[in-house]
Amino acid sequence: MKKRITRGLESLAGLFIVCIAFNIFLKPNNIAAGGITGLALVYNKLYNIDISIFVFICNVLLIGLSYLELGKEITNKTVLGAILCPIVLKITEPIGNIIDVKETEIIIQALFGGILSGIGYGLIFKNGFTSGGTDILDQIFTHVYKIPMSKSIIIIDGYIVLLGGIAFGIERMLYAIFALTLISIFSNRAMLGIGSNKTFYIYTYKPELIKEYLLDTIKNDITILNSKGGYSQKSQKILMSVISSNDYYRVKEAILAIDPKAFIVINNSYESVNHNKHIRSIVSAE
Repeated sequence: MKKRITRGLESLAGLFIVCIAFNIFLKPNNIAAGGITGLALVYNKLYNIDISIFVFICNVLLIGLSYLELGKEITNKTVLGAILCPIVLKITEPIGNIIDVKETEIIIQALFGGILSGIGYGLIFKNGFTSGGTDILDQIFTHVYKIPMSKSIIIIDGYIVLLGGIAFGIERMLYAIFALTLISIFSNRAMLGIGSNKTFYIYTYKPELIKEYLLDTIKNDITILNSKGGYSQKSQKILMSVISSNDYYRVKEAILAIDPKAFIVINNSYESVNHNKHIRSIVSAE
């Protein structure tokens, strides 16, 4: 129960960050950086429709469509964020007038808008929630047209950015692309975190010596993977071990000292799940 409350509060904080970034940096500069708020900006410009009301109407319609296409279980996860989003947008709207950054270069505003929005979205997604809007539409597109989620996001957000370019001009569209890129980068970082560990994949002709060093000196467990060269077709053992970032350089230099011809691939390890003091699974990415 306590964990659920914590996740809910963290998601709510993320939603406030997204809405504050929109009202301070993106909305005043007509930067339609994708999402339902970007579409709302365009319609506000063309038809003078209140942004919060537009977002609310779209979210209600998309919730209904989600029930029809995706089912109750998936839709229930989006309802809370979809309803709260327009409310928080309205609550944070005056902040755009209180914090006046109009004299700041637009590129700097797009930078901060993109970074803060990305962090906010990352906090929301990390805890299993969504902000509604195009998050729902992305899932529907993926389900109906059987295309990857990444492609759905590109199609939908790309369309909204293009509409923003038509409504506000090419220059604003370029700022929107810049902000959208930052949103993507920082939402992923906020979800995955900055890896406190490194995953080493070691291809070496001296596996026993390196194994001994990692086990006895670094006190790290090792997984031995069987591999085959794509060109040579020779079988080879690859050593995999999760190393603390603090030991990164020391371990790398020690491995190369043992085997100067060793080939090492090193990734950030964003999550290490530990059961009974043994690492069972690793999610690593760069």
